[in-house]
Amino acid sequence: MKRSFSSSDRILVSTGLGTIAATYGLVRLALGLFLPDVQRDLGLGAAVGGAVSSGASVLYCVGALVGFVSAGRSARRLVAAATLAAGLGAVVMAAAPTALVFGAAAVVASTGAGLASPSLVQLVRERVAAEGRSRAQAVVNAGTGPGLVVAGLLALLLLPEWRTAWTAAGAVTLLVGAATLLAAGRPSGRPATDDPGGRTSVDRWPGGRWVVAHRVPVVAALAFGAGSAVVWTFGRAALVDAGLPAAVTIVAWVAIGLGGAAVTVTARWTSGLTAVRQWAVTAVAAAAAVLAIGTVPGAAPVVLVACAVFGWGYTAATGALIAWTTEVDAAHAAAGTSMLFVLLVAGQAVGAAVAGSFVGLLGTGATCTAAAVVVLLAAALPLARRRRAARVA
Repeated sequence: MKRSFSSSDRILVSTGLGTIAATYGLVRLALGLFLPDVQRDLGLGAAVGGAVSSGASVLYCVGALVGFVSAGRSARRLVAAATLAAGLGAVVMAAAPTALVFGAAAVVASTGAGLASPSLVQLVRERVAAEGRSRAQAVVNAGTGPGLVVAGLLALLLLPEWRTAWTAAGAVTLLVGAATLLAAGRPSGRPATDDPGGRTSVDRWPGGRWVVAHRVPVVAALAFGAGSAVVWTFGRAALVDAGLPAAVTIVAWVAIGLGGAAVTVTARWTSGLTAVRQWAVTAVAAAAAVLAIGTVPGAAPVVLVACAVFGWGYTAATGALIAWTTEVDAAHAAAGTSMLFVLLVAGQAVGAAVAGSFVGLLGTGATCTAAAVVVLLAAALPLARRRRAARVA
């Protein structure tokens, strides 16, 4: 029987969810939502906007790699760094007098999300009791959804005043980050460890065998990132091009966030599945949503449902990656999370570039269909490998 969280666990999980909501949904992923208004006011062209997005992905990966190396020994410091990078970055974006300043601040702000994930994985591992740890990780990781909802609501309420929206995003990020640091408390003298010899993830470098053990989730994360990128990059544009009102396209963004937030409700169920089953269920849901968004973008009810399903599938799939690396080696869960999330974003970078070419040549519908196939292959990969291994045995 699964136990409820203790009061201290509940506070840490809630504030951790808030930090992910702020650094991911409210700062990193909200860039595309507010970009059209920023482009109008600062003269930021499409090419520059693409360069900013690419730079943000690179800095996200840098942040996640820092987390890969450092989370085991300094998780609280990484949370502080993530909060400052995302929060102050958003404030500078709000005050930016030129496109150059805005772009530089956006790139730096994206580092916060990369730092946040591995550090929070480590904090949960250290401070939450073992029987509730898997569920806690899923709930914290689901923060992206609420962040997207808040970003969408800010857009509905404040646009075209994007400066006010970014100021609010920065303030919220700084506040929830500070709350997480308070909830985490001071580090104990002895870090949590799953190693019988008492060694921590810092003492034991994972090594080549650890990387080889991750070969299936590595490929799956890359493929999932590549296939899902079409929604993050061209999803709203596809809805606008299909003739949907601007307000409906923003509500669709909110629907993605609501779907992501629903992961907190389904976490008890998904945490009872093996990581491979979690991955298959969530990635298949995301694939179906990508297909629907691309093929019927003008049907508002279908689009809104598909966006909600995509938000749930995408967010829950990233939670499945955390569960997957934890099953491979719980002592290096933070390092594994960093590695898989970096590869997910790397896949998104490649997928966005390829999708950009395909949209111009084949149109959004065909591009989304191809992307959905890629996501479906990512879902099937571990199951196919399992069946093959069973036949060999």
